[in-house]
Amino acid sequence: MSPSASRCLTYLLLLVPPLVVSFYLLASFPPPPGPLPVPSYPGLASLPPDSRARQIYSEDWVEGGEGAYVDLPMGRTRYWLAGPENGKKIVLVHGLSIPALVWSPLVPPLVAAGYRVLLYDLYGRGYSAAPVGAAYDAQLYVSQLALLMQHLGWQKTRLAGVSMGGAITAAFVSTFPALVEREVVLVASAGLVEASDLPRTAKVMSSPFIQALTANPLINAYLRHLASKTEEHHDTGGAPQEGPLRELVRLQSAHLPGFNRAVSSSLRAGPVTGMRWAFESEGWAGRKVLLLHGTSDQTVPSAHSTHIGALIESAGRNTSSHAEPTPSSTTKHKKKPKLQPTPERARVTLIPDAGHALTWTHAREVGEVVCAFLAG
Repeated sequence: MSPSASRCLTYLLLLVPPLVVSFYLLASFPPPPGPLPVPSYPGLASLPPDSRARQIYSEDWVEGGEGAYVDLPMGRTRYWLAGPENGKKIVLVHGLSIPALVWSPLVPPLVAAGYRVLLYDLYGRGYSAAPVGAAYDAQLYVSQLALLMQHLGWQKTRLAGVSMGGAITAAFVSTFPALVEREVVLVASAGLVEASDLPRTAKVMSSPFIQALTANPLINAYLRHLASKTEEHHDTGGAPQEGPLRELVRLQSAHLPGFNRAVSSSLRAGPVTGMRWAFESEGWAGRKVLLLHGTSDQTVPSAHSTHIGALIESAGRNTSSHAEPTPSSTTKHKKKPKLQPTPERARVTLIPDAGHALTWTHAREVGEVVCAFLAG
C-alpha cells in the first residue's frame, strides 16, 4: 500500500466513528425547538361567532369586565379583568378541561367585595392557543401565569385555583413565592391524585398510545370528527347546572385541534398527579390557606384537601425549624433563632353535597366562604 493510500485509510478510520455517532444522535433525539414564539393551534376565536361553543362561552363573557389577548412566547393567551383598577388583586386559575368560565359565578361577589379579578384560559383551552409539541406540565403553566402578570404589571397577587388549577397554584407558590400575597385558595385541588386512581376516561387519555395519536394531525382530526358526531346525542348527566360545562368540554374536543393533546399531556406530564413537592415547598411559610371541597366529589375525593392541608402546615413547621440563630457581637449569649412564619392556618371547609364543579353548582356557598376568608 502506498503512503498516500495509508494516510487516507488512517483519516477514514478516524472520521467514520464520530460521523456514525453523530448520525445516531441526530436520528435518536428530536431537533431543538425552533425560534419563539412556537407554532400553536388556535383557540375558540377561530370558530364562527354563531358556533355553539361561542354561544356557551362568549369571547367577552365577563359582564362589566374587559378582555384582551397577549402574545406570549409559547402562544397567544386570552385574559379578562374585572373589578376596580385599584382593588386588591386576585387571579383565578381554572382546571384540566373547563376554561375560565368555571369561575363565572364567583366573579360578581369578588368584584362587589372590591377585588381586581384576573381570569385567563390555560394553554390549549378556551380562547388561548395550544403550543404544538409542548409538554403541558407545571413549568409551562407557571411560566404562562408569570409572563401574564409581567405583561399586566402585577407585582404581587392573591391566588385561587380549582382542580388542576389548584396544583398550578401550588407550583406557582413554590416557584415564585415573592409574587404571591398571603392568602391562597385551593378548590377541589388536584396534584396528589395517583395515576391508578384516575377515572377510566382519564387513564385512557393519559396513555402514551392516545398521546401519540393526538400528536398526529390526521388522527387528531378524525378523533375530533368523532367527537363532533357524538356531541349532539351525548347525555350531559350529573347536576343540570353542569350541562353547559360538560357540553363545552365536548365542543372543545370536537373543534379545537390542540385541546385533546393538551388534556392528554396534562394528565400524563402535567400537574394532575405527582405534585407533592409543590405542597411541601417552603413557599407556603407565612400564608393563610383555604382548602374548599365538596363532600360528593367523585373526581378528586375530599380527603385530598385534608392531606394537602397537612403537607402545607408541615412545610411551614419544617421551614421554621431550619432557621439559624443570629450571632451577637455584643453579648456572650446567642440570640434566639428568628423563626420564619409558619402558615397561620390551612383551613379545610367542606361544602355538603357538592361535586367537583362546586364553583358552578354551589357558587353562593363557595362565594361566601371565599370572600369571608379573604376579608380575614
